Amino acid sequence: MTVPVRVVFLGPPGAGKGTQAKQLAEHFEVPHVASGDLFRKHQVENTELGQLAKRYMERGELVPDGVTISMVLERLQEPDAANGYILDGFPRTLEQARALDKALAEHQRSIDRTPLLQVDTEELVRRLAGRWLCSKCQRPYHEVTAPPKEKGICDVCGGELMQRADDQPDVVRKRLQTYEEQTAPLVGYYKEQGKLRTVNGDQAIEDVGRDLISAMME
Repeated sequence: MTVPVRVVFLGPPGAGKGTQAKQLAEHFEVPHVASGDLFRKHQVENTELGQLAKRYMERGELVPDGVTISMVLERLQEPDAANGYILDGFPRTLEQARALDKALAEHQRSIDRTPLLQVDTEELVRRLAGRWLCSKCQRPYHEVTAPPKEKGICDVCGGELMQRADDQPDVVRKRLQTYEEQTAPLVGYYKEQGKLRTVNGDQAIEDVGRDLISAMME
């Protein structure tokens, strides 16, 4: 199904945003543009923008909005994005959203829809804090949804399972708090424009996907 659809996808860590964004992109036959992937691509290819971003990151500084927006706009000008795209991970702040709108307006374009996945905070903590990773083969596990046969041991290689520092419960709550502080203004911004579509992310993957498609067609 190919229709002009330009989307900014919002959702907290652990909401399943990446999975749903990819599925939505496949449904509408448009590219899934994840800001993290763009940074990695530019750095691997050693582009001018990649080198610039790397200098900031190596100093532990945030990459300036101008650099990030340049990467995103360059990607959106590629032929496969002519009928639309699903933006995932950008914009992250109100300033970035305004800059994106301004840049798109210069090409007589604009964002069409902004779906927001909503999931209860404690459910997000359960999802994120339950994640474990094999220290040897990097196979992922989850205490509830995909536990190992033997606690703390990888089913595949017998390696020790470890939890990332940012998946510890206290750290997860801080991550979610930061997300809320950064994203609340974005939610209001797109709501005022009549583009926000809220979807219950605390459902089965298939149900969330169905509701997202319905919300996109409203």
